[in-house]
Amino acid sequence: MRLRLRFTKRGKVRFTSHRDVARIWERTLRRVELPVARSQGFSPRPKLHFGLALSTGHESLAEYLDVDLVEGAVVDTAALPARLTAALPGGLIATAAGVVAPGTPSLQHAVTSSRWEIEVGGLDLPTLSTRTEALLAATELVMTRQRKGKDVSDDVRPHLFHLRPTAARETGSLLIAELGSQNRGLRPSELVTLLGDGASEGLVRRTHQFTEHDGVRSEPLTPAPHAEARAS
Repeated sequence: MRLRLRFTKRGKVRFTSHRDVARIWERTLRRVELPVARSQGFSPRPKLHFGLALSTGHESLAEYLDVDLVEGAVVDTAALPARLTAALPGGLIATAAGVVAPGTPSLQHAVTSSRWEIEVGGLDLPTLSTRTEALLAATELVMTRQRKGKDVSDDVRPHLFHLRPTAARETGSLLIAELGSQNRGLRPSELVTLLGDGASEGLVRRTHQFTEHDGVRSEPLTPAPHAEARAS
């Protein structure tokens, strides 16, 4: 059986790398004595499957982790988030848990886009609005990126789904953006670069991740309707 967990990453813990967050989760799952399955071989590892990596320094309200359990395990999914949060360091909070149906694609392949709150420094709200309108009106947005140590020119316009400047703050103007994540996608830092001269990246927070199947868009976790789940 596979469980899917949703968790937040906020505050100082946002400066913890993706790899270190994975280690934190391994320790946490041991502490709560969740019956996690392990790989075979000389150095068995817990079978954990993370979604799209979050850049160090960014916050998130919607991170996901899949956990394979040993055969026959019984887990109270309703109570699990509170158990996990009590064992996690500050800033990491488990918010939901549910059973993943057999045959469900991995998070890496299923998530097609993410929604972000991006504080953009150096631009007032009217200027940010003008520049976002220009980006959305463009038919092509070519930028140079690194791939395997080489400069490659990519058209990132297909990954720009939605932009909405919303508010002026002391630290910058707030921009809501939905960016595609497949086929290298578009990162918030790259979007800020596309905004042009004077734009700088402030606090960045991922608020949602989305999957799409048969034209229907949803978030990766719908909690199981029953409190207990048993492997078949």
